[in-house]
Amino acid sequence: MPIQPPVESPRDLGEAYALLAATHHRPIAGGTDVMVQITGEIGQLPDRLLDVWHLEGLRGITVSEGALTIGALTTYTAMRHSAPCREHAPALVEAAATIGAAQIQNRGTIGGNIANASPAGDTLPVLLAMDAEIVAGSLRGERIVAAADFWTGYRRTALAPDELVLRVRLPIAPDREVRFRKIGTRRAQAISKVVMALSWHLRDGRPEWRDVRVALGSVAERPIRVVATEALLEGAAPTAETAARAAEAVAGEIKPIDDVRSTADYRRAVTARVLQRMIREAGGW
Repeated sequence: MPIQPPVESPRDLGEAYALLAATHHRPIAGGTDVMVQITGEIGQLPDRLLDVWHLEGLRGITVSEGALTIGALTTYTAMRHSAPCREHAPALVEAAATIGAAQIQNRGTIGGNIANASPAGDTLPVLLAMDAEIVAGSLRGERIVAAADFWTGYRRTALAPDELVLRVRLPIAPDREVRFRKIGTRRAQAISKVVMALSWHLRDGRPEWRDVRVALGSVAERPIRVVATEALLEGAAPTAETAARAAEAVAGEIKPIDDVRSTADYRRAVTARVLQRMIREAGGW
């Protein structure tokens, strides 16, 4: 049976912080994840909800000080339509376009995807591959957490109980290429079986495999970077041979599980094949 937890609707960020400091609440914005939990179908039922949807200060997309900054309440639709996002983070726009249908994209938010901490969150590998920084806030002030340190376990984050995700900051790097792939049961409205973001350095518009990032979702208890595979790719040319060695390395590095959406063997094989194909494409093979 659905439950009806009490809901608080703060008028401003200060009131939201005070409520979080006083009593544990589950923040809710678009509600596309929390509403499933309220039905009792999945996850732990929230005791109290904090509705932050109307805190307009947490919306918006800006470019300043060498970074693209996206407010936590910015929807997937807003990111898809944003010229700065399309220019500076096209892989993030591509990821946003794979999430649910139009109704979900109109309500779901980047902050919700970050804080929900699902290992299958489609935008999260892109944030890892782009070295994103997540800004959290509370009555104690604001602090910055690197995306690499933010997801600490299955649906667990580095957020304290009294903190909210405020915005995400993406360094603008014209000399960096980021590519995204998602494998699901269907082309739309599917939770990922494997999701990957691959990033590397460019010199004069050509691939130069330095500062390589290989970020994955749905193959571990949290979004991860596969550092051993990254080390293998560092400094290597994107040849067919490199692609084959990287595929073998990533298959051995990840530890996926069997669940209702897929098997561990399938995820391991698909992850290897997708990475191999992306490297070959980057090298023009």
